[in-house]
Amino acid sequence: MVNFPRSKLPDVGTTIFTVMSRRARELGALNLGQGFPDYDIDPRIGELLAQAVREGHNQYAPMEGSIALRQVIANKLKATYGVEPDWESAVTVTLGATEAIYSAIQAVVGAGDEVIVFDPAYDSYDPAVRLAGGRCIHIPLLPPTFGYDWERVAASITPRTRLIIINSPHNPSCTVATAADLEQLAALIRDRDILVLSDEVYEHVMYDGRKHHSVVAHPELAARAFVVFSFGKTLHATGWRVGYGIAPPALTVELRRVHQFNTFSIASPLQQAIAQYLIEKPQVWGELATFFQAKRDLLRDGLANSAFRLPPAQGTFFQLLDFSAVSGPAAAAPGTAAQPADVRFAEQLLVEAGVATIPLSPFYDAPPPMPFVRLCVAKRDATLTQAVARLLEYADKAQR
Repeated sequence: MVNFPRSKLPDVGTTIFTVMSRRARELGALNLGQGFPDYDIDPRIGELLAQAVREGHNQYAPMEGSIALRQVIANKLKATYGVEPDWESAVTVTLGATEAIYSAIQAVVGAGDEVIVFDPAYDSYDPAVRLAGGRCIHIPLLPPTFGYDWERVAASITPRTRLIIINSPHNPSCTVATAADLEQLAALIRDRDILVLSDEVYEHVMYDGRKHHSVVAHPELAARAFVVFSFGKTLHATGWRVGYGIAPPALTVELRRVHQFNTFSIASPLQQAIAQYLIEKPQVWGELATFFQAKRDLLRDGLANSAFRLPPAQGTFFQLLDFSAVSGPAAAAPGTAAQPADVRFAEQLLVEAGVATIPLSPFYDAPPPMPFVRLCVAKRDATLTQAVARLLEYADKAQR
């Protein structure tokens, strides 16, 4: 009998995204859970991908990313934030944002290091830190505002603190960090040997005229930060798995030391197609806020007079659904340690309403009681309209 080695992540199961998407397929439900569009990408970018293959972009791209794409990224950041990182020494193309996050953590976190994360936290952060030998210090963002408690952050910093991970616009709370938040963060780590990892994959999905405050545009933070972005989110092509990381040259060297033995390089024709597409359509980013806000508002308006409540969604392509006023066993019961109320309610919606959502409690180390599930608005209008009808019908039955 083979004695298999002890698991490095014995308590980590299948992600809630995979679980809910699988259940949605099994039940034929509308999938407003996992954050991917159900509509087509711009046909032009598909044409450019086919063109890249025909033109011979089929061999390894440079480990750090194709020259053309890195130059486009540098120009894009200059146009968007007024800063132009050196495309050779500060820009790295990665296998989606998740790989950039993982490689950055492996590059700078070691045994015994502490990493501050804010819950609800994207579920890749904690396992990556643990695999690097560190441990996460989880600081909750509490409902209903999900705001930062900077006094608690200050009290959590120790000589072992190596990294602070922030995420704005924030998934899954749909909130955004303010300029004051970045100033507070900068003040806390000033004169300390602490780095920042800023997850900004929803940078262009800002609602109601809000402006995204990027760490790349904050000189003090940018000098000690990895900042991570995603083409999958901004080009409606999550399956292409192309992201990038921006960091000062010294940190980029460390990032690439891990990246080259993790994924090495990213699919060459994808990089070529994205670069050419952004050369042709350099303002495509500017269309995203209006595009997604219309979808957010379609959902909000459709449920406005229901028993559901919809907290403000400041950014990302998600919307929280508050089920506290909806009667029913999942909503009324307080929940248990094994299965919080939001997890039970998500299952109930899936089975009884035919709508897949994502509960928030799996994103907390110690979840507070929360009557929220997350809905994805990156769907066809017809999908959202159908989901609204199913949710209204469910709420009406629950109230009888």
